[in-house]
Amino acid sequence: MFYRASLQAAAVLASLSLLAGCGLLSDSGSKVEQKIVVGTTSEPSTLDPAAAWDNSWELMRNVFQTLVSFPTGSTSPEPDAAEWCKFTDTTSTSYRCKIRAGLKFSNGDALDAEAVKYSIDRITEIKFKGGPVGMLGSLDRVETKGDDIVVFHLTKPDATFPFILATPAMSLVAPGDYSRHKIRTDGKITGSGPYLLDSYKPGDRAELVKNPDYKGFADRKNDAVTIRYFKESAPVVAALRKNKIDAIYRGLTAEEVVSLEDNQDKDSNLQIVETVGADIRFLVFNPKDPAAGNVAVRRAIAQLVDRDALVAKVYQGTAEPLYSMVPKGIAGHTTSFFDAYGDPDQGQAKQILTKAGITKPVELTFWFTTDRYGSSTAPEFAELKRQLEGSGLFRITLKSKPWKTFQEGFTKGEYPVFGRGWFPDFPDPDNFIAPFVGKESITGMPYLKDEISKELLPQTRKESDRGAVSKQFERAQQILVDDVRLLPLWQGKLYVASGEDIGGGERALDPQTVMQMWELYRKASW
Repeated sequence: MFYRASLQAAAVLASLSLLAGCGLLSDSGSKVEQKIVVGTTSEPSTLDPAAAWDNSWELMRNVFQTLVSFPTGSTSPEPDAAEWCKFTDTTSTSYRCKIRAGLKFSNGDALDAEAVKYSIDRITEIKFKGGPVGMLGSLDRVETKGDDIVVFHLTKPDATFPFILATPAMSLVAPGDYSRHKIRTDGKITGSGPYLLDSYKPGDRAELVKNPDYKGFADRKNDAVTIRYFKESAPVVAALRKNKIDAIYRGLTAEEVVSLEDNQDKDSNLQIVETVGADIRFLVFNPKDPAAGNVAVRRAIAQLVDRDALVAKVYQGTAEPLYSMVPKGIAGHTTSFFDAYGDPDQGQAKQILTKAGITKPVELTFWFTTDRYGSSTAPEFAELKRQLEGSGLFRITLKSKPWKTFQEGFTKGEYPVFGRGWFPDFPDPDNFIAPFVGKESITGMPYLKDEISKELLPQTRKESDRGAVSKQFERAQQILVDDVRLLPLWQGKLYVASGEDIGGGERALDPQTVMQMWELYRKASW
């Protein structure tokens, strides 16, 4: 769902926020209006957290609270609606939170332990197809103790549970306004977050105003935010250039990023902030396909793919090469594929195939989706085809389908090789390993690897100190290298483009790459 200068760079730039605040005075002494208009192509599919496991999180982070969250600069969950949360046992199976005193929803109802229990229970009861119920697989039951204590009892050790609670999918809702048995569809929100949803028009805009009763970690630098939704990136960039919006997040193509970066040197009215992203792209190989199921074929492809050329030619530097399923910026990241294969080498690839008795060019069909990951996907696969065929060792046929039919195809095992992307739920290495292995792999094909599923992951989930499990994740990544069932290609970068008078862009994206609108502000002129 849910992406990210680096966190260190963001921390260095954080001092800029000292200039922020509502009611700043310009050099003429007049008050600077702290209302920000943001454009995006990331429109929510739902306003109900119980149905949200997608880009709906972008809006939800700003209008709801979760028990714990990710303040700017933090890579581990910290209290939000909770005063504190902690595991109360040594096996990471009992997680207890104390609710912050005096919280209430925008309808006036108290946000207490019962409301927290209700919010989580309705997710598991509704079981919305494609919704976040799948994130709660380790939850047994929720217990309340008085008005301010809630205890989550887990069926097995799961040190990632606090990260799950920090996702906007676990947003807290007012029981009186949300049915226990069905999704809310009236276009309204009753939350306790930094902003209230004043109005919402699907496909057009969401109007947010400051919540006067909010109690949480967010230091709001503005009074109100209008989020305008665009279907395509070109109109949103045009709106920025014409000063019809103040900032952009989500929706910039590589060409537009480069254009805006070049424009910074010529036009002082625009600026762009780069943030390290955690969204990744990779190839999936079908083990039942005669060619793709041969590990020698997969290793030869891994030996030939030139990630540097791919990101330079297709993404123009707006992505960076990825040599592990755990991306840069996430604890436990390695460069295991580079360590194993080094730079692209046609001779080495030929040796791998020859040793396996393969002397003729390998014929394979590569599939990709046309409408899920942006307009650069087709050129990306054309470049992969060029690289592999240029070696003389492969003949590649490219085919594509829209996401819905594409997804149906790969879940049925119809594609020999196909491209996938992954937008993490939370910034922990578990979320870049666990979803891809086991019977329910998100690739649509079981990937049974007992050492990962039954040994390494259970070991790491017993350890609440996530910095203490790097060895297990390093081993898991090495297993993925040996099998080459998945071939990481690149990880994205995120960008916030804005007018020169807008500050806070460097702090606005949290570790889930969800936009924290409260960090944006209009600068005073000096």
